[in-house]
Amino acid sequence: MVEGFESLNEEQFATCKNSVAWITALIAISDGVFDKKEADWAKKIAEIRTYSSPDILLPFYKEVGQDFNEVLASTLESLPEDNEAKKSVLSAKLEKLNAILPLLDNKLAYKLYKSFQSFAKHVAKSSGGFLGFFSISSEEKSLMDLPMVNPIEYIDEEE
Repeated sequence: MVEGFESLNEEQFATCKNSVAWITALIAISDGVFDKKEADWAKKIAEIRTYSSPDILLPFYKEVGQDFNEVLASTLESLPEDNEAKKSVLSAKLEKLNAILPLLDNKLAYKLYKSFQSFAKHVAKSSGGFLGFFSISSEEKSLMDLPMVNPIEYIDEEE
């Protein structure tokens, strides 16, 4: 088990790990059109995070990177045709994090939650727009803060 995630069972850890691909799929299909540029950029971001994340998340993102492409491809393949149904399926998958994140150490859970939001924002920004401006659609904007996942507040134990 990846360091810091020992309190989770295999299924719970897989949910955390697969959430990166689910976030990618959710943002990429949010405006009704799957944007390959977003998926390609997400793959690059996931790879970058294997060496540039906060130390506490490095082992997690190394694990994510091992099968990210396969998880994303199988996720996209398994989604229904209707775009609203796609968003519902992906949101339901991500809602599973609400029962899992509180099982982790607070600092790790907080960093992971913020990392997921940051990841969603990077994917949303990747589709371009005009000269890089206005690149986040209203549909992406409504989802990139991951409203289906309960916020994790950092509890500073030194106070």
